[in-house]
Amino acid sequence: MTEEFRPHSSHWGAFTAAWRDGELVVRPHADDPDPNRILQNFPGALRHEARIALPMVRRGWLEDGPGADPRRGRDEYVAVSWDRALDLLAKELARTAPERVFGGSYGWSSAGRFHHAQSQVHRFLNSTLGGYVRSVNSYSAGAAGVILPHVLGPMESVSRHNVTWDQIAEHSDVVLAFGGLALKNSMVAGGGISKHIERGSMQAAAARGCAFIGVGPLRDDMPAEARAEWLAITPNTDTALMLAIMHTLVAAGLHDRGFLDRYTTGWPVLEAYLLGRGDGQPKNAAWAAPITGIAAEAITALAHRLAGRRVLVTVSHSLQRAEHGEQPVWAGIALASVLGQIGLPGAGFNYALGALGHTGRRYNAVSTAALSQGRNKVGAYIPVARISDMLLNPGAEFEYNGQVLTYPDISLVYWAGGNPFHHHQDLNRLREAFRRVDTLVVHELAWTATARHADIVLPVTMTLEREDIGSSQTDPLMVAMHKLAEPYGEARDDYAIFSDLAARLGKEAEFTEGRSARDWLRHLYDRTADDLRAKGFDAPEFDAFWQAGHLMLPQGPDDGGILGAFRRNPEDDPLPTPSGRIEVASATIAGFGYADCPGHPAWLAPRDVPAAEAPLRLVANQPATRLHSQFDFGGHSVEMKRRGREVMRIHPTDAAARGIADGDIVRLFNARGACLASAAVTEDVMPGVVQLPTGAWYDPEDPAEDGSLCVHGNPNVLTRDAGTSRLAQGCTGQLTTVEVERFTGNLPPIKAFTPPGAVAAE
Repeated sequence: MTEEFRPHSSHWGAFTAAWRDGELVVRPHADDPDPNRILQNFPGALRHEARIALPMVRRGWLEDGPGADPRRGRDEYVAVSWDRALDLLAKELARTAPERVFGGSYGWSSAGRFHHAQSQVHRFLNSTLGGYVRSVNSYSAGAAGVILPHVLGPMESVSRHNVTWDQIAEHSDVVLAFGGLALKNSMVAGGGISKHIERGSMQAAAARGCAFIGVGPLRDDMPAEARAEWLAITPNTDTALMLAIMHTLVAAGLHDRGFLDRYTTGWPVLEAYLLGRGDGQPKNAAWAAPITGIAAEAITALAHRLAGRRVLVTVSHSLQRAEHGEQPVWAGIALASVLGQIGLPGAGFNYALGALGHTGRRYNAVSTAALSQGRNKVGAYIPVARISDMLLNPGAEFEYNGQVLTYPDISLVYWAGGNPFHHHQDLNRLREAFRRVDTLVVHELAWTATARHADIVLPVTMTLEREDIGSSQTDPLMVAMHKLAEPYGEARDDYAIFSDLAARLGKEAEFTEGRSARDWLRHLYDRTADDLRAKGFDAPEFDAFWQAGHLMLPQGPDDGGILGAFRRNPEDDPLPTPSGRIEVASATIAGFGYADCPGHPAWLAPRDVPAAEAPLRLVANQPATRLHSQFDFGGHSVEMKRRGREVMRIHPTDAAARGIADGDIVRLFNARGACLASAAVTEDVMPGVVQLPTGAWYDPEDPAEDGSLCVHGNPNVLTRDAGTSRLAQGCTGQLTTVEVERFTGNLPPIKAFTPPGAVAAE
């Protein structure tokens, strides 16, 4: 049967799709100049054997009841009816106090604004239980999200409503990109994206004469079109380089004293640190050279090259996903201030430009509605990356952002959207943490490692199997996401599941407000339509929008946001910091008394450094072939693996020293764990560094054995589960240390995409 191509959207791009000879054909949006190939994961994933067809209950939980259980992650499952599963779950929810429920969604489940799993589960827990223990911040930007409001402004303003790609193409002289501007990252945007403009914008800027300098351990974190210079730096030493550049500028009298006096506070404190007045060590180029691996002469030349030019300093997510991750963000702000560039078009500081497709774009002139999550009456929370600490140490105190908090005692974890066996670090420790709770509930479309550790597994629809509205605050295309396929097996959408559960708990009206899923789509659309009309724009009725498949929204001015306004008039438009200025030193942070995050940007040597047993630095960055771990079993993701394993990149010098050839299967290991990968030998990785992306589904060779080898290539069996500092307690999963050896044993099979065990019927 032949169907017309119908519109849909995803975090990695808007598209249309149709069935041709029994196969789903996916076409990128017609106006996208640089479409994302991740779209091609959809056809193979839609009916893959990894999908979950029926509600499942772990046998040990079903037979013995709730409670801590070492069998999680190694038990078999029993298929039950929906009524049976929901009755069991409703009973468990009814007996559990809200302050003992952790709502563990981490978003990214769908570009749709209604079927957004995080909003759905939080709304459900708020409307039925009265609340839940929540998490704050993100794995991607845990450190930045805490320090930025102290010293510059909210992360959304500093990252998204700031310097745009249009400004860079027109105005920038130098883009100094710490951590690079990798296109694999900007190919993704929550809520959807219709045009991937980053490659073309960098190409236009470079053609005009803008110099791009990529600072990092990976050459290809800058696209070829940028014609970038690669400044290879020892990972997690960018702060030392920034301090040395600032010292060079100050020593030569090339810093912008007028800008520092008018727009910043704390400069005398930072200047004294740079000049070594407190510790006797000037932070000069000679000091930074052995730390960073960059010659002192190169550092000095770079500093002089920046002076007097329109310079944009960018700091990627990756830099702050490491020990003391607050420091490179703060030091980047200080460097842009010393250069006097903040608030100018195409210049200054932009946190995480290119980390997502949201950044470097104009905001829409009207709002795009989202599902209300309701009111959470439970006050307890944790930084998102501290879940294992919470489950393993209930009642223990921890420090966070000037406060002393207590880990709550969690009985039930409810996870809908996200896969902690992708996001989190030290997976063997996470397995132990999940064994401590009474009940782990997971909504999932496929048998991820999280689903394999759950007690109740409820199969949910893929985005292609339901209707929704795709929209983002920085993309003008609102998409009517038409249903493209029937649900797999007995899968239901989250809203249908939560509606039935709410009815069992006597709270259906509070959760649904009497609306069907289609009613909610109409309701959410009408909010945007009303805003359009109120601002003098035309807006079709919902039915007309749905038939057309899309609506173009007007966009606001390219004005630089709060930083542009502050630059133009700091007295009338102060920053939302304690002083109203850029805080290159912070009395507030100094008052917290944190040795691991002092009151000004500082070089703090990391503890996790190469040693004899783990001599290589591992960069565990974001993948190019999927969003996080989503659809790792999809066609494009699988195609890019080698012999079924994720690909690890290694420099020829390091490979030769270990007898490793291109295409060999290798074992990466340290004291926390080990995994297999396929080796790619390349000079695009600096010596002493190996790179293995995250997102390969965790696949232990023997699920019954703690610390078992992951045969698929998940680097989070190797990464450290420790906070960035007491200030932010952010994720440090970007970097760790490992050894690598050629694997010579019998190659274990990949079982990650095969349903667990022999699933028994009740």
